[in-house]
Amino acid sequence: MTNLHHLAEQAVRQALAAGRTVATAESLTAGMVAAVLADTPGASGMLQGGVVAYQNTVKSGVLKVSPELLDAVGSVDGDVAAAMAEGARTVLGADIGIATTGVAGPEEHDGKPVGTVFIGVATAGGVTFAEYVFTGNRAEIRGQACGAALESLLTALSS
Repeated sequence: MTNLHHLAEQAVRQALAAGRTVATAESLTAGMVAAVLADTPGASGMLQGGVVAYQNTVKSGVLKVSPELLDAVGSVDGDVAAAMAEGARTVLGADIGIATTGVAGPEEHDGKPVGTVFIGVATAGGVTFAEYVFTGNRAEIRGQACGAALESLLTALSS
């Protein structure tokens, strides 16, 4: 069992125990967080769904991220991650929204260096984000971002 699957198993178990539902909004991880959660037996009891929002048009059109915010800061930003998480929570009718946005490489994006990742978390209590700087190749950075998102979900579930 990979570390990601171990984290996902913990998250599914905690969400089910708490009776809480989860939705994802993923840019650089492109559905990896939802897929790892769905690999876990029992996930259907807590995973509402996910939006792969690779393009800004999807971030704004589906997740209701402000186009003005995207124009001002680009897609790789903490406030964008938080807005994506809130959009997923609202649009998919979940208790918790988890979002990923960042730069997996090989080139910088929106002026942000490779490895810059933001994880957004939205609950009824509000929205937050965390910033990370990961190293490695594209696949490694995406995997680390998925792990950080699962860890953020575990934190949200235990609060």
